[in-house]
Amino acid sequence: MPPTARRAVRCGAAALTLAAPLLGTAPAAADSGPITFTTPAYELRVATDRLTVTTVRAGRTVLATAPAAFRFRIGSDWHIVREVTGSTRDGNTLRVTAATDLPGVSVDLRITLRSDRYDMNWTLSGTRADALSTAYDLGSAGHWYGHGENSDQTVQPWPLDSGQVVDTGFSPASYQVVSPFWYTSSATGLRADTNDPMDVRINSGGNGLGEFTVTGERPSASTVFVEDTPAEVYRDHIELVGKPERTDTPYEQYATPLWNSWAQLYGEQTQENVLAWARALAGAGLGGHAVQIEESVIAADFGERFPDLPALSRQLGRLGFDLGMWTGLYMPETAANFPEAVDKGYLLKDPSDPTKPCLFTWWNGRQTGLIDLANPAARQWYTDDLTAQTTESGVAGFKFDTAFFDDRCAPYPGATRADYVKYGTELADAFDQQGAGLRVAWNAAQAKGFATRTADKPTTFAGLRAAVSANLAVSTIGYPFVETDMIGGSLSYPPPTKQVLARWAQAASLMPLMYASTSPTGVRDATTGEWVRYDRETVGLYRQAIKTHEKLAPYIWDQVRGTLKTGDPIMRPLFFDFPKDEASYTVADEWMLGPAVLAAPKLDEGTTRDVFLPTGTWRDVTNGKVVHGPVTLKGYAAPLGVTPAFVNLKAKGATKAYEALGRTGAEQ
Repeated sequence: MPPTARRAVRCGAAALTLAAPLLGTAPAAADSGPITFTTPAYELRVATDRLTVTTVRAGRTVLATAPAAFRFRIGSDWHIVREVTGSTRDGNTLRVTAATDLPGVSVDLRITLRSDRYDMNWTLSGTRADALSTAYDLGSAGHWYGHGENSDQTVQPWPLDSGQVVDTGFSPASYQVVSPFWYTSSATGLRADTNDPMDVRINSGGNGLGEFTVTGERPSASTVFVEDTPAEVYRDHIELVGKPERTDTPYEQYATPLWNSWAQLYGEQTQENVLAWARALAGAGLGGHAVQIEESVIAADFGERFPDLPALSRQLGRLGFDLGMWTGLYMPETAANFPEAVDKGYLLKDPSDPTKPCLFTWWNGRQTGLIDLANPAARQWYTDDLTAQTTESGVAGFKFDTAFFDDRCAPYPGATRADYVKYGTELADAFDQQGAGLRVAWNAAQAKGFATRTADKPTTFAGLRAAVSANLAVSTIGYPFVETDMIGGSLSYPPPTKQVLARWAQAASLMPLMYASTSPTGVRDATTGEWVRYDRETVGLYRQAIKTHEKLAPYIWDQVRGTLKTGDPIMRPLFFDFPKDEASYTVADEWMLGPAVLAAPKLDEGTTRDVFLPTGTWRDVTNGKVVHGPVTLKGYAAPLGVTPAFVNLKAKGATKAYEALGRTGAEQ
């Protein structure tokens, strides 16, 4: 059915036609065949011999649960759901009961159909479960996307089914930027309606299953979208969770890089080192709007290492940079004000003993607590400290690097995980984030319009590819203002090679924001202590990437303003714009930046690459040639000085984009 016809039937549930045999409350025979619902857009089949649900569009399966789709856990034991024992229908709602392998325990399933989606809720009768799990056959829906960042920061499969994703702590308290939303190449989507922790496994062990397990005592509640294109599924999701009302990041911060000292200095964060790094950047023409110190003022020896922040702020200002600071809710036992936080009850509590703070081992091996933002006094204490830094020390903004809650701890009385996200986003919104944005899960940051930086990645080409895929994953669950981990990567790996650093900068130049650290003028290897020097060409390539991004900024700003109207992602996979081009669904090293720019930078070793161009008329920004798609350009020349990109000549903004990018393949 063409999209125009589909829109004509989206007039609410009253438009649905249900052609299903009514089974009533009598038991369903094992050979009675499926219960079938037919709507103008899709057909739903509920099997009765073993409870499964299959979605069919235009005679083709577009989503199906697995043969053993529904399971539940009581204690450490898993149990299965078996055959349907009865069903009733009330208007557009089907209620199904099914037997389980536990005597006296049954499943109650309710499906409510709408014109472009259906809601599916199920729970147990006769007992309580600790977890409810629904499994889908990945292959029934084609390729899978969504989810957000992988909990393994070094790997980001794209599509998800091309690798394996196992996230046993998928929740609003995740450090990863995630959302319980998945969508497929068959233009179906799945949204889990929960704020409780989940266990999510995509193709775990190569089993071909999408397993979505909800913990807690609530029913398993989800919405399945059925559309014509993946982009329409994304928009259905955004209608539910909301789009940004504004951008928290001003134009200048989109146009120029943010420099953060982490990967440049790691454990050598001192006032002298930060200033020397900034002077080298400015001297090489590597500009930016801010320099952020990756250290907190609560560190016990901060005053020794940074004896005069106001002076540093003034010195950075003369170089063209604002001063920024790292901050987080994590408070290690070595922090100068840790005793005060414990004495006043400002930290999250131990769930087994509420008189004690909840302590856990942080990434650096230190015992650490977390400031309890649901405690009004603690929230004010933390806010006052940040305000003092801006008024007394010349700090212009902050990188908020934190989770707002930890599932290992007890919440403040009456507070929920969603409350912690709300308090955290409100607090961060009161300060300039300097383009570093906020890492918030579960779509809670939508209205504030924060920039979103994706998690730390290795300093390798594999890290660069994972960073690109993470950006696509995060952008298409509803966080449009994305940037990768620091250009060149981090994770305390050895510094990136010349090729990795240059290629990463080139890729970032064709993204909404640039987030930098490792200087092409040189960096100390944190693993050996030795100084790593790059050559003049590296500096020139990096400088050219910054220049390209700044020239492209007016076009990017147009996309930012467009996203505020539509909620559409700025950086997105090719199939969002070209859903009929089958090849676009597996391309992991190209993306669209708005409707006009196709970015195809080199993300691995070598000097050539294949470039897929979807249907359309494209101008190559390197040589000015016009190419008609769909076509794959085999062995496209991409030496280190060339960043392949193409402009869709029929798209909105094409002229502005080409004027910015034309002949950017070499230093000008």
